[in-house]
Amino acid sequence: MPTPPRSFSVSSAGLFNQCQRRWRFRYVEKRSDPPGEAALLGTFVHRVLELLCAEPAGGRTTDRARELAATAWPETRDDGNFIALALDDDAQRQFRWRGWTAIENLWEFEDPAQVEVEATEAKVSATVGGVPFFGIIDRLDNAADGLVVTDYKTGKAPRPGDVPEKLDQVLLYAAAVEDHRGERPSRGRLYFLGNSIVETPVTEDGLEAAVGRFVETWDGVGKACSSDQFEARVGPLCGWCAYVADCEEGTAEVQVRVSRGRMRADAPARTLLGL
Repeated sequence: MPTPPRSFSVSSAGLFNQCQRRWRFRYVEKRSDPPGEAALLGTFVHRVLELLCAEPAGGRTTDRARELAATAWPETRDDGNFIALALDDDAQRQFRWRGWTAIENLWEFEDPAQVEVEATEAKVSATVGGVPFFGIIDRLDNAADGLVVTDYKTGKAPRPGDVPEKLDQVLLYAAAVEDHRGERPSRGRLYFLGNSIVETPVTEDGLEAAVGRFVETWDGVGKACSSDQFEARVGPLCGWCAYVADCEEGTAEVQVRVSRGRMRADAPARTLLGL
């Protein structure tokens, strides 16, 4: 029988809740799951912002960010996953423009020169609700009201009903920071570089709720591993699953959606399944 992982992350929990079968392919069978264009765009933006925040505060300007973007670009351009996208010159220019637009939007939210950055891409191993937790925090700031956990997103803000779920990420990071260093952050915030900030105070009730949902997912992983029963949860995202060809339910879902004109033309599953 499969055994639960040694540590559990926000992304792993999210994937399990999205589709247990896909989680098994990724985390039990250790199959690769190549990042798509959106994920690679996020990696590029995160890298530039990481480099920017490593600069002396007074040097965090848009001109410097533009220079750092040019410096960081070869890391993405030469990445095998990016090459596999087979983007032509025009598509690559559009990719870089979208990345730069997201980076430049940071100045709509704050003046980076006024931010006291304590750490970027901070790796945190901790115990959260009895669960072995691992995460990488995009940015940890010192503010007048205490530590602030900041995470960047290159997309647009979620619908109001989806906000609590999204905020679980920064609340879990806050819980991990508290366990790791004995200091509770005051706030957690998500910078949706497309359009807005979503922020929450770090309260006892908020932490309890987020940690409770995380523990519930971890318990679900344990039960699925002990029985080796991982449910396939089908839906539109089957079109973007790297393992759909090995999932009977996922294959059937994509076929039905394609036949009914309900699957986007750029869904990778259409190529994988010859549709």
